[in-house]
Amino acid sequence: MAWESGRKEKMAKMEVKTSLLDDMIGVGDMVLLEPLNEDSFIDNLKKRFDHSEVYTYIGSVVISINPYRPLPIYTPEKVEEYRNRNFYELSPHIFALSDEAYRSLRDQDKDQCILITGESGAGKTEASKLVMSYVAAVCGKGAEVNQVKEQLLQSNPVLEAFGNAKTVRNDNSSRFGKYMDIEFDFKGDPLGGVISNYLLEKSRVVKQPRGERNFHIFYQILSGASEDFLCKLKLERDFSRYNYLGLDSARVNGVDDAANFRTVRNAMQIVGFMDHETQSVFEVVAAVLKLGNIEFKPESRVNGLDESKIKDKNELKEICELTGIDQSVLERAFSFRTVEAKQEKVSTTLNVAQAYYARDALAKNLYSRLFSWLVTRINESIKAQTKVRKKVMGVLDIYGFEIFENADNSFEQFIINYCNEKLQQIFIELTLKEEQEEYIREGIEWTHIEYFNNAIICDLIENNQTGILAMLDEECLRPGTVTDETFLEKLNQVCATHQHFESRMSKCSRFLNDTSLPHSCFRIQHYAGKVMYQVEGFVDKNNDLLYRDLSQAMWKASHSLIKALFPEGNPAKINLKRPPTAGSQFKASVATLMKNLQTKNPNYIRCIKPNDKKAAHIFNDALVCHQIRYLGLLENVRVRRAGYAFRQAYEPCLERYKMLCKQTWPHWRGPARAGVEVLFNELEIPEEEFSFGRSKIFIRNPRTLFKLEDLRKQRLEDLATLIEKIYRGWKCRTRFLLMKKSQIVIAAWYRRYAQQKKYQKIKSSAIVVQSYIRGWKARKLLRELKHQKRCNEAATIIAAYWHGTQARRELRRLKEEARNKHSIAVIWAYWLGYKARRELKRLKEEARRKHAVAVIWAYWLGLKVRREYRKFFRANAGRKIYEFTLQRLMQKYFLEMKNKMPSLSPIDKNWPARPYLFLDSTHKELKRIFHLWRCKKYRDQFTDQQKLIYEEKLEASELFKDKKALYPASVGQPFQGAYLEISKNPKYKKLKDAVDEKIIIAEVVNKINRANGKATSRIFLLTKNNVLLADQKSGNIKSEVPLGDVTKVSMSSQNDGFFAVHLKEGSGAAVKGDFLLSSDHLIEMATKLYRTTLSKTKQKLNIEISDEFLVQFRQDKVCVKFIQGSQKNGNIPTCKRKNNRLLEVAVP
Repeated sequence: MAWESGRKEKMAKMEVKTSLLDDMIGVGDMVLLEPLNEDSFIDNLKKRFDHSEVYTYIGSVVISINPYRPLPIYTPEKVEEYRNRNFYELSPHIFALSDEAYRSLRDQDKDQCILITGESGAGKTEASKLVMSYVAAVCGKGAEVNQVKEQLLQSNPVLEAFGNAKTVRNDNSSRFGKYMDIEFDFKGDPLGGVISNYLLEKSRVVKQPRGERNFHIFYQILSGASEDFLCKLKLERDFSRYNYLGLDSARVNGVDDAANFRTVRNAMQIVGFMDHETQSVFEVVAAVLKLGNIEFKPESRVNGLDESKIKDKNELKEICELTGIDQSVLERAFSFRTVEAKQEKVSTTLNVAQAYYARDALAKNLYSRLFSWLVTRINESIKAQTKVRKKVMGVLDIYGFEIFENADNSFEQFIINYCNEKLQQIFIELTLKEEQEEYIREGIEWTHIEYFNNAIICDLIENNQTGILAMLDEECLRPGTVTDETFLEKLNQVCATHQHFESRMSKCSRFLNDTSLPHSCFRIQHYAGKVMYQVEGFVDKNNDLLYRDLSQAMWKASHSLIKALFPEGNPAKINLKRPPTAGSQFKASVATLMKNLQTKNPNYIRCIKPNDKKAAHIFNDALVCHQIRYLGLLENVRVRRAGYAFRQAYEPCLERYKMLCKQTWPHWRGPARAGVEVLFNELEIPEEEFSFGRSKIFIRNPRTLFKLEDLRKQRLEDLATLIEKIYRGWKCRTRFLLMKKSQIVIAAWYRRYAQQKKYQKIKSSAIVVQSYIRGWKARKLLRELKHQKRCNEAATIIAAYWHGTQARRELRRLKEEARNKHSIAVIWAYWLGYKARRELKRLKEEARRKHAVAVIWAYWLGLKVRREYRKFFRANAGRKIYEFTLQRLMQKYFLEMKNKMPSLSPIDKNWPARPYLFLDSTHKELKRIFHLWRCKKYRDQFTDQQKLIYEEKLEASELFKDKKALYPASVGQPFQGAYLEISKNPKYKKLKDAVDEKIIIAEVVNKINRANGKATSRIFLLTKNNVLLADQKSGNIKSEVPLGDVTKVSMSSQNDGFFAVHLKEGSGAAVKGDFLLSSDHLIEMATKLYRTTLSKTKQKLNIEISDEFLVQFRQDKVCVKFIQGSQKNGNIPTCKRKNNRLLEVAVP
């Protein structure tokens, strides 16, 4: 048994999943559910939900159950797994439907739409995000494509912030319907998109049910905006300060409003909102929030009529500052109402209740129009920029059918349910149409399918004559007293006999005793069940009335966005025609939507909420059953199963079931259809259970499919056994052959080793024998050689002894003879020696006498020479020695200097040390001469322009070095002169035409006003003959001073740019007095003015540097005093008037 279970596990791992029928938990496609009833339907969903299978098919429709927890089924690996795969090839998944829709659009050129429906909290918004993220992941790449995808994806956070809210059913409930058309090019790359919104629940702005919140954006601003931003919007962070924000659910667990606010601002930037547009949007949101804080009090007039007054006008003042509206205009709009009829105007006062109604109406309209403007603005950013033909995929995320208990269903639920009736109608029509087209395409006989057609319910609501919406519009337009009760009476008159309409006030007696139906309600039998509507508020919500005074007040706002939101407030475009009602607008929008959907291939996602606690792992059967009913899922299954429950192309069908027939296994050589026919005939399946189409096999009953699956499963087990048997035989045979081959190799290697050992042993024995033989032969030869040697040595010794005896005898004879001869020689030698010694003694005596004479003569001659030259030698020898020594030292000095010379840079201060004290002056002079020479070499490299600049720098050094604290900072800055480029700038064309001389310096300076010490920008021009001051904006010349009239320039010794130009008294230019100016290039301006004046007048201009000097202003002399002090403006000196005779300049 253990082996059997192991075999099955291995088989399961080895099998490749190629169909949703593999490893199926429950039934993956409800069309195959057997038996089909409500209980089995719910049980199947629950079984799959408990195993984290949240997706189930009904044919091509996807049922999605909200798991309320993250699941690891949306990873990039999953995206790649479902990419370009057949719809039924893998387990049910929203990615499979997304891929099917995208491939149909890209490859078959069919426009697609994905309809996502379900009640609040069922996961519609998340489903739409998953669809868009999948399409973004599988379509093309590139910088432009990625930008388009990012903008399409980032539009969701913006719309969610402004259009979603926390409800008792869902923490992120969409309170509007959204339809997005994503446009693609011929390659399937996104080009852009268009968003349409439907019926924003704007009543939530002013009132929220208990346990619910207002729209997210209000809480996000107060939580995530900075203090400075809130101050600009005149808001406070405390939620309790605002009446429009419910406090019982202001904070939501697991929701970070501050982080979401940052996400929204980033998304708005990515989508393309400008900074001023974002600021304007948040200002409008702040104004809506503050409108709720306006409160009214009653006040009686003289004529007895009641009117309302605003209690606290601070909130009104802040709103007007935000929106740029005149406070009195907005205050009057809240207190009075003007009614126009042809040429007459009637102004009436508003009581407190009417004032509150006007305030809330304005808040709702302002927010609703802002939301519509946001959608339009996003469409401008994400719309396709090219004019080429586009393919379109629409994604519809719209509110599902809503049924509240205790008659809480109002006008909004009525409109929502009407929309779902239309969607159900088009869903049934398109599903049947798709089935019929497929049958005709495949050549299968089409049989009529009975189903409930809800067209009668749609007609009850939208009929132009007797429909509920038409009667509601008629009642709103009727003159006289119009109330919700009169509207209900009219319904009872017109719809009393309709089989899907019920009312307690109906003339039909069957409802008179129905106490479950209140008198102020009516009931409609929708396709999803009966819904009871509370008639209260129908008329007001349908009217959606905003007083014209408020529209005109909004149009008068200086705030550009608010003004654009209320175009009807323009008095020049006043229209007395009543605006369309909310019901008629929505009816037209739904009609447009239905017309749009009918032109596209539909794909459906039905979202189901498993429980009301928003908790994971909880499956409420009753709640799910309720949703299954009003979504019409059973009806959908019955429609799909009315003909054939399952259909599949011949190739995958043959590939899946070919192992069930010997003729088709393992390979079928003919056409796939013929193979399927052979297969079904072999299995003896009744002919009424299947039909052959042109490209598909159609199976009528799910039992037949399950039978095929059971046979396939059993056959796979048999094949796995066979494969395992063959594999084991092959494995054992392979192992045996490997062992046999290994044994042969081992034996061969062992024999080789044994023979090698034997050979080594024989070889070593042979060597030993050889060594013994060679030793014996060597020793024998040695003995023979030794005997022969001894014999030879004996003969030699005998001969030697004989020769020795003969030699000794001869020696004795010769010695005797020699002894006799030696005696004679000795005697003769002694005689000769005696004679030689006597002669030597004589010769020595003679030579001694001659040497004495020569020595005495030499001494005498030397004495004479010394006496002759002694005086000359003593007088000149010291000077010559000195000169010689000095010459050698100088030569050595210059040779060392040659090797130690510094660089040719003029700023290099290095110089070799002085080697001798007597060369001090020479050393200094050489240093000076070398410095002058290398300076000349350096100057020779300069152009004329550079020489002029350095001359000006040298002049500046002589004038300001160690005198002006600003001078060191100017050393490294080149003197440019023409800072304004007047000849090139068209702005100064007028000034250029007025000055015909060469401009030496052109700079913007600040002219100090004597009256208040404030600065005025002027253009300072210096030419060869004049100093000019011109207006910076217009270019007009204000003052022109000849250089001869400039007498002195005064400035402080501190680090500032102030200087005074003193003019000659009595000259024409000195009428208004001296000039007190400030410049960022003071050193350059003063230097150029000094040089130009010297060149013009041949007189040096007086430069006075002092921290206190006098300036002539008209007839008065004013003292300008410079002091040290800290500045508010950082390091910028400021001038301040202390009194009529003192201007004080604070220098940091």
